[in-house]
Amino acid sequence: MFRRNVFGQIIFFKKLLIKLVGFFTYPMFNWKNTTDIQGSAILADLAKENVLLVSNHQTYFADVILISNVIYSVYNGKIDTIKTPSFLWNMRHNVYFVAAEETMNKGLLPRLFKYGGAITVKRTWRKDGENINRKVDTKDTSNIGRALSEGWVITFPQGTTKPFVSGRKGTAHIIKEYRPTVVPVVINGFRRAFDKKGLFIKKKGTTLSAWFKEPLDIDYDASPDAILEQVMEGIEQSENFNKVKEN
Repeated sequence: MFRRNVFGQIIFFKKLLIKLVGFFTYPMFNWKNTTDIQGSAILADLAKENVLLVSNHQTYFADVILISNVIYSVYNGKIDTIKTPSFLWNMRHNVYFVAAEETMNKGLLPRLFKYGGAITVKRTWRKDGENINRKVDTKDTSNIGRALSEGWVITFPQGTTKPFVSGRKGTAHIIKEYRPTVVPVVINGFRRAFDKKGLFIKKKGTTLSAWFKEPLDIDYDASPDAILEQVMEGIEQSENFNKVKEN
């Protein structure tokens, strides 16, 4: 009952928090809105550790909750659906997500989410609404590596909910150093359906989509710039996709 993960968190309590979040948000994804999930079958064939899911970002929390729920659902043999809530009773404890330390320390609810699987990192470009320029904290990178050694990590390379913003090289450096299987995820509809935090519904009847693509064929010895460009193409947030949208 008191078994702990690589970060010293008690797994029983972590899973209990995830269940509570899952039951709280289930109606948001399945009753008040609809979900269209594609490609999740590929998750069933991946290794149990060293998998990095990279995704575009539209809200603080709804995106990662849905992606996590899809992972748990596939773990229970349900493909391309989260309509059967039984997956919340039998879930993996080793699914983590990368989040800004500043965001996760604001209020009780984010702190609870933090215990549920957040790997907090210090933004190198922004703090308290101000632009900054500081070095990457190597402890943040090593924590992501520890999580990958035990399980899967969900990350949002842009580090912001704004569309078509350039990705951060930190993601590329993590890929080069730890050589995970990299799965791109493209999400849509969250910005229309939810508030910025992704916890309150702004518009009912929205279709939320999540497309899980085949793992990227990455040259781990390539430059960080080349790897980041491949990731951004995979999550459809590169300059090429921005130009298509403009046209």
